[in-house]
Amino acid sequence: MSLKELSPSEIADLLSKDAITLIDVREANEYAAAHIKGATLFPLSQFDPHALPNPSGKPVVFHCGIGGRSAKAVAACQAAGVTVDTHMKGGIQAWIAAGLPVER
Repeated sequence: MSLKELSPSEIADLLSKDAITLIDVREANEYAAAHIKGATLFPLSQFDPHALPNPSGKPVVFHCGIGGRSAKAVAACQAAGVTVDTHMKGGIQAWIAAGLPVER
């Protein structure tokens, strides 16, 4: 599996340029507690690589709580022949630790 990791600051920069589709693979209750503005919820528990919410066609980047589930989402995409290879290193915990904003 090919896995590219981006830092929270790199993700924030790409989001500010509207250059990616950020998909949060955590569960709905986790998303409700805190999420990154602009991220789309698509829980790993219901994950279908062929149904990714990406109408814009921009590169997809996954994130989760600490990075484990988002790496699994990348692996699931690659196993299904869907071209996604990037996730946010450290998940939303790293995002918050970097002082970046969340919505609640």
